[in-house]
Amino acid sequence: MAINLQKGQRINLKKENGAMLTQACVGINWGAIEKKGFFGGITREAVDLDASCILYDANKNATEVIYFGNLKSKNGAIRHSGDDLTGDIDGDDGLDNEVITVDFSNLDSNVEHVALVLNSYKGQDFGTIPFASIRIYEGTPTNVREVFAKYDIANDASFRGHVSMVMGVFYKRNGEWKFNAIGDPTKDRKLQETIETVKQQYL
Repeated sequence: MAINLQKGQRINLKKENGAMLTQACVGINWGAIEKKGFFGGITREAVDLDASCILYDANKNATEVIYFGNLKSKNGAIRHSGDDLTGDIDGDDGLDNEVITVDFSNLDSNVEHVALVLNSYKGQDFGTIPFASIRIYEGTPTNVREVFAKYDIANDASFRGHVSMVMGVFYKRNGEWKFNAIGDPTKDRKLQETIETVKQQYL
């Protein structure tokens, strides 16, 4: 049974059988913006959201960024499925548009935080996107074995007027990885600004 995460909720990465989760996928699903046409029809505007993953060490220094321009970490522990430039044009197909896969067992030992952020590449307001959700699960981008947690980011008025957000942060405590479901919009316009916001406010 998946946990419906609330903002600010912290959870242990334990599966239903009690074993620790050593690998996780973070999937983001979103839809194109619907607009009414001049003659009553509906047109759809492609939405380019970008999921990114930032690694930080114990001193809160960003050591690596995995995003659409760098699809895997140097040691391969984190992989990005690739850039989705449109979102679901024909309504929600139930599939993730972008997936970041994290293998905790192979992360470099100096990594203490794994932050997940979302930026609207063209500056399209989150409040205008019809649906957008995040889920954390065990498996692969094409094989969802067990949904571990999920939360909805579209049906929240606090996202209106924003084009960047911090989805959440995996963090290491006493050798075990935990997850902080943040889900906060930020005032940032670009990924580089969000990387600094995470460092200053969320680690």
